[in-house]
Amino acid sequence: MKLRRLTRKRATDEVYENLRDAILNRLFVPGERLQVDEIAERLGVSLTPVRHAIQQLATEGLIEIKPRSGTFVATLSLEDIEATFDVRIALECLAAEKAMNVVRPSDLQKLDELLELLRKPVTSEDVLRKHEKANSELHLLLIEAAGNRRLTEIYKGLNAHLTIARIHAAERNTREDPRPAQEITKRFSAEQAEHEEIVAALKARDLPRMQAAVRKHIGRAKASLMDAWKLMDP
Repeated sequence: MKLRRLTRKRATDEVYENLRDAILNRLFVPGERLQVDEIAERLGVSLTPVRHAIQQLATEGLIEIKPRSGTFVATLSLEDIEATFDVRIALECLAAEKAMNVVRPSDLQKLDELLELLRKPVTSEDVLRKHEKANSELHLLLIEAAGNRRLTEIYKGLNAHLTIARIHAAERNTREDPRPAQEITKRFSAEQAEHEEIVAALKARDLPRMQAAVRKHIGRAKASLMDAWKLMDP
């Protein structure tokens, strides 16, 4: 991945999106110092939109600004991951409550389409990427179905941290402690059953059932990622 040069239109927003993508895709890694002048030059913009974008990313916790030291890509700890998952559970349960009576038929149809895609066996890296994309889209759609823009914004910020944690844990553990294929298959099977239950509960307008399914699903994902993170060097 390379930083792309930007147009003058909505420069701050474009810089923000570009830097956020660069962090999520590991062009910039946790702990790396960011040179504002160099970034502005590479993007073809002035210093002002870069500084504004960095402030926004710092507010979201993806960048750390250390007085008299510099600007750095944020690092994550096991405690950060645990806390982020706990907040995500609360957000998705709130979204379930809000979505229960306002979810649109078109949203339910899209959820069914994503479930169908997720039922396909993972037989290649390409299918895996499509599976992960559909997984993310399903959860975002469940959040957006609540019709609360601020809730969606907060969720996206939280999910950025978890995406970084997953990428780093997967890369390290695949290299040093590869999981057997049957374990991966078992995980995908559990995920699929949980997704099916969440959507079924939403269609039935059964809030307690849906919130219980959300807690179970995200709780399992939390335990899985924390176990993978513990295998990495401190």
